[in-house]
Amino acid sequence: MSARVAAILVVLLVILGGAALLYQRDERSRQPANAGVLGQPLLKGLKAADVAAIRIVQPDGALTLRRTDAGWALAERDGFPADAGKVRDFVIKAISLKIGQSDAIGEKDRPRLNLDQGATQVEFQGADGKALAKLLVGKKYFKQEPDNPQKAPGDGRFVMLPDRPGTVYVVADPLTQASARSADWIDRTAFQVEKVKTLEVRYADGSGWRVERAADNADWKLAGAKPGEKLEVTKANAATYSLGLLELADVAPKEAKDTGLDSPTLLNATTLDGLDYAIKVGALQGDNYYVTFQVSGEPQKDAGEDKERAERIKKLEERLPREKRLSGYVLLIPKSKLADTLKKRDELLAKPEEAKK
Repeated sequence: MSARVAAILVVLLVILGGAALLYQRDERSRQPANAGVLGQPLLKGLKAADVAAIRIVQPDGALTLRRTDAGWALAERDGFPADAGKVRDFVIKAISLKIGQSDAIGEKDRPRLNLDQGATQVEFQGADGKALAKLLVGKKYFKQEPDNPQKAPGDGRFVMLPDRPGTVYVVADPLTQASARSADWIDRTAFQVEKVKTLEVRYADGSGWRVERAADNADWKLAGAKPGEKLEVTKANAATYSLGLLELADVAPKEAKDTGLDSPTLLNATTLDGLDYAIKVGALQGDNYYVTFQVSGEPQKDAGEDKERAERIKKLEERLPREKRLSGYVLLIPKSKLADTLKKRDELLAKPEEAKK
């Protein structure tokens, strides 16, 4: 190789090397400043097994979910049982949060993203009560602005870490469960009055009615029916069957006032399974009634009962401990779930033309 050719090759290598450096620098300038944190865990080091409590604070209230020997419970509702599935899912989501975007944020920008005093504060605590991780949850993030942002779930959430007040992050989960409302955390399963044998409804003014039947497939009878009065069986069925489909809307705080439970409507039901329910229905709170109840008796086991009956008794025995636990609280039950049961006596009767048939 001649000296001239060698010199040309050296020059070409220098030019190519410089071009490569320029290209790399140009590519780096095009990458976002936060490229190094994209996809990184937001709450590093948080482990589900270490979480013993979750404290959620919003401008209009606060709630503490605490792990107990009996399961997760709501501290501000006197230990009312929380839905363990909801708690578990929330913890797993928090641990799984990845940084999708991060930007610098100033004090003036926080109100716009609801990351000022209006933020939802979430703190995961260990068994010693010390904070394992803290998170501020702000405004919902949308890839495209919806018609109704308040009701739309969102594509993600703007969040902030208290120890990094100068940075706002976007995560891909809308974190809808980050709520201090007890209604969002409870297990909605209520007590269930199934296979009713007798049902007596007594209103606060002293009026009322009673229906009864001898067996599961027997006709309903209206106690004290007058000549010409005929019970409309479908309404009696609805009044009694509805008690097996109750669900919880919420649990009232211990200090709740004006519950109406000092002059309630009384529902006394016995079941073909041997259980007795004494239910008090108080005032309406929005669309829900204040309700308390007591359950007594034990599921009756029949000698030589079939497999289906044995399985039913087993389910009742499994359900009763939870029902007895619920009986210590003031519950809120949707008005719609009690509408058929709370009908007046006249509403249970067949119309005169139908009674003649």
